[in-house]
This record gives sequence, structure tokens and C-alpha cells, in this order.
Amino acid sequence: MTTYIYQRADWPNFRWDSERLAQKLAAVRFRQGQLFGRIEAFGIKLRDEAVLHTLTEEVIKSCEIEGQLLNRDQVRSSLARRLGVDIGALTPSDRNVDGVVHMIIDATQNYDTPITKERLCGWHAALFPTGYSGLLKIPVGTWRTDESGPMQVVSGPCGREHVHYEAPAAKSIDKEMGAFIQWFNTEQPTVDPILKAATAHLWFETIHPFEDGNGRIGRALCDMMLARSERSAQRFYSISAQIKAEQGTYYDQLEEMQKGDLDITEYLDWFLSCINHAFDGAESILSTVIRKATLWKKIAQQPLNDRQRHMLNLLIDGFEGKLTSSKWANITKCSQDTAGRDIDGLVKQNLLKKDPAGGRSTSYSLVE
Repeated sequence: MTTYIYQRADWPNFRWDSERLAQKLAAVRFRQGQLFGRIEAFGIKLRDEAVLHTLTEEVIKSCEIEGQLLNRDQVRSSLARRLGVDIGALTPSDRNVDGVVHMIIDATQNYDTPITKERLCGWHAALFPTGYSGLLKIPVGTWRTDESGPMQVVSGPCGREHVHYEAPAAKSIDKEMGAFIQWFNTEQPTVDPILKAATAHLWFETIHPFEDGNGRIGRALCDMMLARSERSAQRFYSISAQIKAEQGTYYDQLEEMQKGDLDITEYLDWFLSCINHAFDGAESILSTVIRKATLWKKIAQQPLNDRQRHMLNLLIDGFEGKLTSSKWANITKCSQDTAGRDIDGLVKQNLLKKDPAGGRSTSYSLVE
């Protein structure tokens, strides 16, 4: 029979080999300083755009990890409204998008405010505004119950499921979360906040206090603690985007630790590597922001209609697939002839170029 870490006598006294982690932690702190040093040279508008881009990735990727696909334009617009960032025309967003955006904004912008049971339950209610997870009605804004049996993480076909993990019984959640919340809100001078962010995520996922949404809330808590580590509400790297890229390893690490002996050195080592790779993603985001600002400066004096501005923004942000006149017409909801004129105008202004011939349709890309 499997013994989980919360069943051990020394739970929840996590431990790790500080000497083994010291060099990697120092490297992460150095890159963290480098990133914020580079950001200091940005103007307010560019910093706001970088934060908006980063949080958009964070929201989308955190949900993707759980199999929930969100519309990027809706996420970006919802974030822009709450951050007060001007991005022009805003796309209406549905309740599911607004809910997860509300949670991420609260976690990162109010990072210094203590967490409480009520606050966490508010996040949960925001994630499930209809009271349903898919087609399943769940208890919302409250801890899970054992009404539908024990909380298990399983895989495999019906009848041959493999149980990866079984969470503590529902009757113990109040006590477990009480200890977690007190620890989260209390400063530990001897523990680096980056290591605390990783530990918080593992601890929260182990308790699994809600019927659903634990992964998204756990990663929001991780973001919150990382913001505390930097004493800044501005986020310039997405931990969820990197976790998504390493999703298989992420789940393996959680399962191994939850069946371990409370020595989480291996998991913390992986987490530090994950953050280090997230900084590479941050460099890509900053390059995109600078490239976008440079392009708009270049075309500031050139006449563009709203469709052209919208499509140029999409191309700069990373358009998936090839841009054709048919896609242009579909996205901007205009006729094929209008799309052709829009594109021809940008080609003449040396902003778009025809891609090398190939395929049945002519495609276009930005002029570098």
C-alpha cells in the first residue's frame, strides 16, 4: 500500500539539501536581477506591454495545462481592462476568461496581501462562475467533500485506472489548509522566497483542497510568492508557460514527491531549472515588445485602417500558420476584395512581403 507524504509523522516538515541547490539558486537570482535591470531601461508604455504579454501567456498556459483552451484576444482584452493598459479596441470576454484573469490579477497585483480561506474560495468561485466543471456540477467557493468518493489523480481507461495520487480526506482539509495558510503568510528569514514559491505549490497540490481548479490556483499562489521574492507586482516571465513546456516532467515530479519522504531537493532543483528556462521566454517576450514598438514607430505617419492595424498586431504577437487573403477576410470580417486591397496597401508601404511561392494560395509575412 502506497504511503503519501501527508501520512508521514513529520508532515509537513519539508527538507532539502541547501548546499546542492545553492549554485543554481544563485544563478536564478542573478538572471532575475539582469531581467529587472534591463526592464528599468524601458519606458512605462513598453513595461506595461511586457507585463500584459507575460500575464496573457501565464493565464493561457496555466489553463492549457488543465486542458482548458482560452481565446487569446479575450484574455488579452480582459487583462488590459483590469490593468488599465490601452490596446485600442477591446474584445468582449466571457465569464470563464474573466474569472481566471481576476485570480491572476489579484495574486500578482496584491501579492503582499495575506491569503485567507475566503480569498482562496473567492478565486475558486471566479474559476467556475456557472457552478460547473465541464458537464459536472461541483461545490464552488468551498472546500471539496467526500460525497463523490476520495479525491484521486488517475489515468487510464475506465475499469483499468491507474491511481497516481490520493489526496487527504475532506474532513482534514480545514486543519491542513489552516497550517498551510499560516506558513504561507509568515516570513521565513532562512528560506529564499523562490524556494518557498516551489514548496507552496507542492504543498497546496498535495492537499488538493478543491473539487477542481487546484492546479490553476496552486500556480497562482506560486506566482504570488515569486512576486513577493521580487517585491514587484510586474511580471515579466511566465512560470506556467515553462511548466506547460515541461508538462510530463512536472507531473512526474509532483507524483514522486507526494510518494516520497519529505526530502524535496530533487523537485526544487527541477523548479529552479524551470524558472531559469522561463527567463529565456522572457527574453523572447521583451524582443517582441521592442520589435512591436519599433514597427509602430516606423509606421506612425502612414495611413492605416483599423483592419490593417489589427492584423499587424496579430502578426507581431505571433500569427499561427500562414497569412493569406482568405484568413485576413475571415478574421477581419471583410470581403475577399477588401482583404486584397488591405494587403496590397501594406505591401506597397513595405510592411508586408509575399512569401516564396508554394502551395495553392499566396501568403504574406512581416518585413523584418
